[in-house]
Amino acid sequence: MIVIWAVLGPIYHYSDTCSSSSHRHHHRDLPVVFLIQNTQNRDAKAIQLKLDELIRGVQGARTGLVRLEELSDEELKELECSFERLRSRVTPARTAGES
Repeated sequence: MIVIWAVLGPIYHYSDTCSSSSHRHHHRDLPVVFLIQNTQNRDAKAIQLKLDELIRGVQGARTGLVRLEELSDEELKELECSFERLRSRVTPARTAGES
């Protein structure tokens, strides 16, 4: 819509009609954006609750991982490094055992 306005603006001398049409379309689309965002937030919460339930249900799982979203970026990075070290120890052993 902005591109059309930029192209046709000089022809119509950037008239108020063209500008108000642009605003009208913007206001029409705004509720759709909020609806999509609300749906995504609800889906994310549902997935988080399902994962929390799975973590709690697995014997030996670290239940401290249930509230990862409350950790700082630095704490998340440390945890990521911890999992990377664990993955590097497990992967070669699994590969050797499968051969």
